[in-house]
Amino acid sequence: MAHSALQYVIVPGWQGSPEQHWQSHWQRVLPNAVRVEQRDWLTPQRADWVAGLQRAIAAAPGPVILIAHSLGCITTAAWAAQADAINLGKVKGALLVAPADVERLGCPPALQNFAPISRAALPFASLLLGSSNDSAATPQRAAQLAMDWGSEWLILPGVGHINVASGHSTWEQGFAWLYRLQARIERQARRRA
Repeated sequence: MAHSALQYVIVPGWQGSPEQHWQSHWQRVLPNAVRVEQRDWLTPQRADWVAGLQRAIAAAPGPVILIAHSLGCITTAAWAAQADAINLGKVKGALLVAPADVERLGCPPALQNFAPISRAALPFASLLLGSSNDSAATPQRAAQLAMDWGSEWLILPGVGHINVASGHSTWEQGFAWLYRLQARIERQARRRA
């Protein structure tokens, strides 16, 4: 897969990713990066968010890697469970960071319409990064979602929700995980060739 043809699609979570968020930083520094725009970041509706992701993927001229955070991970799984074959085929992989467990006790009411979480295996390579102390998903729950989705996964120690509040504004270390995912995608493509 030629990196120049690849498009990164940033899939923010609830309330979007502010200017200081690592997703905003990555959008500025990664070549061919675009962000999924949603009409309502504060009171998200699952169907609307899935449709927003669908529009972004359909608009991509070539292969896509999704970079999802929090509710964006849940949106990605919901999209993949119902997407058409053409758009599914565009997605070569997904980096799923700090998924939000919308089925947990105490989940904010605004997010509860995203339940139930799609448990279907993702039909593309994926890497899920959870945290040992994320209030949005326990490490056990993040690991279970990864297994359901067929994702490679890792629970990072003490990194919170991997957002601005937990000190992750540029999150340069995250690029290593993105490149690990890309290397896996390229290895799979070579084996199929």
